[in-house]
Amino acid sequence: MSFGRLLTVAVALLMAIACGAVALGIGVAMDPVLRDLLAQFGLSGLEAVLSDLAEGYAPDPGMIDGAVSLGRAILLLVAVPPVLNAVVGEVLGWRSLAWYGGATGLLTALLPWLMRGAGGPAGPGEGRVTALLFCAGGIAGLVYWLAAGRLAGRGPVTMWAAPPRR
Repeated sequence: MSFGRLLTVAVALLMAIACGAVALGIGVAMDPVLRDLLAQFGLSGLEAVLSDLAEGYAPDPGMIDGAVSLGRAILLLVAVPPVLNAVVGEVLGWRSLAWYGGATGLLTALLPWLMRGAGGPAGPGEGRVTALLFCAGGIAGLVYWLAAGRLAGRGPVTMWAAPPRR
């Protein structure tokens, strides 16, 4: 793999991760249940940490740990599936739109289920969260495919020259 291809893949992955994160944020903001949950847990904790910092106090370590854990979970959901599918697609030379969009969406949607294991029944809102994660992962995969995946496995680009005239 050439340096140019590595650069293309890296830039395409950054674009895909950013678009997946934006799609996830928009989806959370549009879903009323997730929006209320975020307002109840996420924003109140963020407000408490920021107010402590503004007053010169050290923030609660539990709040900081919670914010770091939430950031790790979001990074895991948004970054790992596109990177994994890009590596597999590049190594195997796959240029399929279905691979990059579908497999990335499927892996993103399955990650919470795989991490949780078989413990406990699914909650009432889990189907909507799974659909939202599938859409966010699918968008990330499609952005990667548009930027780099459709050219995976091809050799270096060469110029075409017309045959000599006789």
